Amino acid sequence: MTTVIVVKKAGRAVICADTLASYGGARETDSYIENSHKIVRVGDAYLAPTGPASMQLILTSYFQDPEVPRDFSGTLAIFETVRAMHKVLKEEYSLNPKEDADDPFESSQSEMLVCSPAGIFGVYPLRSVQEYKRFYAFGSGAEYAMGAMQAVFSYLDNPEDIAIAGVEAAATFDEASGLPYTLHSIDLASPRLKGDPLASQRRRQFDF
Repeated sequence: MTTVIVVKKAGRAVICADTLASYGGARETDSYIENSHKIVRVGDAYLAPTGPASMQLILTSYFQDPEVPRDFSGTLAIFETVRAMHKVLKEEYSLNPKEDADDPFESSQSEMLVCSPAGIFGVYPLRSVQEYKRFYAFGSGAEYAMGAMQAVFSYLDNPEDIAIAGVEAAATFDEASGLPYTLHSIDLASPRLKGDPLASQRRRQFDF
């Protein structure tokens, strides 16, 4: 599994992910895997999926097509973007949409966090979309990350530091999450769209 995180504070939005992959009982760490990053950039937005490891490659492949919808400017825009993508995932990427027989809709088999100039969002397997006011986390270490971020949110000014607290907690207590992390931060847009955001990437290497 994995741990992915979004945070919004002080006019900036942050997305962060661990870099550990697992294959059965094997832990595939950043020290051995070159493409261990789990965050995908699409224009001025960043996407962090959970679920099958192939989702990073699928998203990268899908959004290489300049004709596909790629609007991450709000909940409805994101819904329309992932709704169009779901059809292609079935037809061209062999997605198995069956998850629970009682589900009212087909599943996209993945959760995904979105960080864009419009804010921070979560996309759920049945393609519902939520916008978060402060922070959120998906993945196997999400509960640890959420607790850590709740504890420090009021005391830390930088959203980057809040996200780091979350991913470090997940990597400490969740066996399926591990450091180093990948982190991107962008400026949030004013009510009127203000052009390309500033983006930065920071990583840390930790010894166990």
